[in-house]
Amino acid sequence: MNREVVKADSATAKIPELDFEIPAFTQKGALSTIEGLIDRAVSGLEQDQPVRKATDPDVAAQIDEFIAKLGKLKEVETPFTLIIDDPSGNSFIENPNAPQVDEALVVAHYNRNAQQDALLGLQTDDVAEVEPPSENTIEEMRNEVLQFNTNCPECNAPASTNMKLVQIPHFKEVIIMATNCDSCGNRTNEVKSGGATEHLGTKITLRITDPSDMTRDLLKSETCSVIIPELDFELGMAAIGGKFTTLEGLLKDIKDLIVDKNPFTVGDSSTVERTEKLREFGRKLEAIISGEMEAHIILDDPAGNSYLQNVYAPDPDPEMKTEKYERTFDQSEELGLNDMKTEGYQEKEEQPADR
Repeated sequence: MNREVVKADSATAKIPELDFEIPAFTQKGALSTIEGLIDRAVSGLEQDQPVRKATDPDVAAQIDEFIAKLGKLKEVETPFTLIIDDPSGNSFIENPNAPQVDEALVVAHYNRNAQQDALLGLQTDDVAEVEPPSENTIEEMRNEVLQFNTNCPECNAPASTNMKLVQIPHFKEVIIMATNCDSCGNRTNEVKSGGATEHLGTKITLRITDPSDMTRDLLKSETCSVIIPELDFELGMAAIGGKFTTLEGLLKDIKDLIVDKNPFTVGDSSTVERTEKLREFGRKLEAIISGEMEAHIILDDPAGNSYLQNVYAPDPDPEMKTEKYERTFDQSEELGLNDMKTEGYQEKEEQPADR
């Protein structure tokens, strides 16, 4: 109940066990705790209770009963689920175990639909006509940098994104996208797999023994988890988008995400104990990057679309082990493969109905 929560104006808060929902734009954005969020909801329900008791006693009694249920949530007699759904992406729930994984906290990212964009004021009501797609061949796309308009993820100003198909030696084709914002100077890059999901998952384990290992090329897909056993650290899939960088670049991105840009390490929401814990984690990452500390880094990609350069190629790398494995049912479910049927999907329709 003491977890800190950042709830933006555009966020919807839900408690499925009570069929309770706080719609978007009905409350001002606030930095609070889960207990504070419940107290705020209770205060809103109690506000007009004296009038309701005089005009509609039955409704007032039902609201009092519901307020009592909300109050019991704070005692946590039974587990309940709090869902914060924010299409703007500006809401957070604290992970008290950072930088370790919080088993009770699930963060999912999604693409906004047209209705959510309109609600946030990101597009006009008039939908522009879609231009017919050009008939570019793969050969032409390999030699061409495509450009399309988008918005900066930091300041939301209009920006342009460049996209190019690139062949990685000894691996496969990928799509690299780079966005440059002229307004705030922000630069981002993201990598998407240019091919199909592999039949087997891939697990790459590298023992870092020398600073030169930091220069290895690395492709981390959006479905890849990063594990550093010596730090008891695991970064789940989609926490950092797909990247084509070096091992040093990946570790610095992790440090930026967990330490430097963590919203709960600055301002009034920070505590000395938590901040020092994350700073110590950052110092250990810097020691790995500089070669002062030996460690293992594991790239576990159920989709099989991640890659770490073998500097001894075509000979085996003595410090790197690559394993192929069968995906579990849960991993295939996360990738959306369990419900995907590409062969024989018309058989059911072709069978005559039983009479």
